[in-house]
Amino acid sequence: MNSDSESLQYQCLDWLLTDDVKNNERSLECEENDGVKNLLKEATASKSSEPKLGGTPQTFQLGEIPTVQDRFQAVLKSRLQIQAQDHPPLFPWETQLIDYPDFVDEPSMTLVPSWGWMVQQSKLTLPTRLPERVFQQLLEQCQALVTSSVPLGAKLVQVVENFFPNDSQALNDIAGLVLRSTYRSVNTLETMPTIQSDYSDLQPRQQMALSLLAAKQLLENLTLPLSATSPVVERQWLTSVGNLNIRVEYQSLGKFAKLLVQAELPVKGTLTLRGSGTLAMTTSSTSGYLNVELGCEQLNPTYTLEVEFPEIDEQSLLFVINPTI
Repeated sequence: MNSDSESLQYQCLDWLLTDDVKNNERSLECEENDGVKNLLKEATASKSSEPKLGGTPQTFQLGEIPTVQDRFQAVLKSRLQIQAQDHPPLFPWETQLIDYPDFVDEPSMTLVPSWGWMVQQSKLTLPTRLPERVFQQLLEQCQALVTSSVPLGAKLVQVVENFFPNDSQALNDIAGLVLRSTYRSVNTLETMPTIQSDYSDLQPRQQMALSLLAAKQLLENLTLPLSATSPVVERQWLTSVGNLNIRVEYQSLGKFAKLLVQAELPVKGTLTLRGSGTLAMTTSSTSGYLNVELGCEQLNPTYTLEVEFPEIDEQSLLFVINPTI
């Protein structure tokens, strides 16, 4: 692909993302508005003409029943307040008085996203933020398709198609544009346009482009390619409790080969490395470094690495390792 073609594709994608949201629908004034206003005025006038309920009649004199009742209620309220101060009531779970702090300053009480892996969105380069519901569904779809052998373009469409079931042709067109774009380069990422509107306010084609861009970056984050020229690959995934750092290395030992995975965990967790009929698992009870490896005479075309953090989520995070050595 020459530079002119890449520039044209980038401009098309840039235009698609920054296209202002247009709303061709115009609200129509109801011809019956005046009638409604008149009815409201009549109802208000009718209501104001009725005698006010709850008012105290002016015919009662001192010493009559209402005055006695008011005095009795005032005395009863005062005695109840004194009794509550001398003998404060307890909650059902309390056996004695307990002083509770005004606030709790503990990390364990900090509110975190419902899915611990979703914080990774802050590491993606997108023109605007995706709603948590949309991002979670995209990530779940990427997890389900990351090991698929279909081309990346087909994966992108399959990840996003559930959001736009009736726009398959437009989705395929934009997916091709996203796939061929130069957003992977550092210089292009720095010039990514910014959209001021929320995701829900965007046009359908803009939502398609944004979702496809997110899906592409997620699939790339979850894929660890190894080659003879690049036998080591590293990834970082941000969670609600800190960074997960992963380093995968291919080591040749004569007739044998070894795949070594080293991970720095923010909390206790488990690593599971799977090949074709082989499995290696290791667990750490604390945060820190954890290693797992698989040895073989010949590398398999695909390996999977499963990371589990029970403290943040029951669902594990799945990476795919593709060695082409």
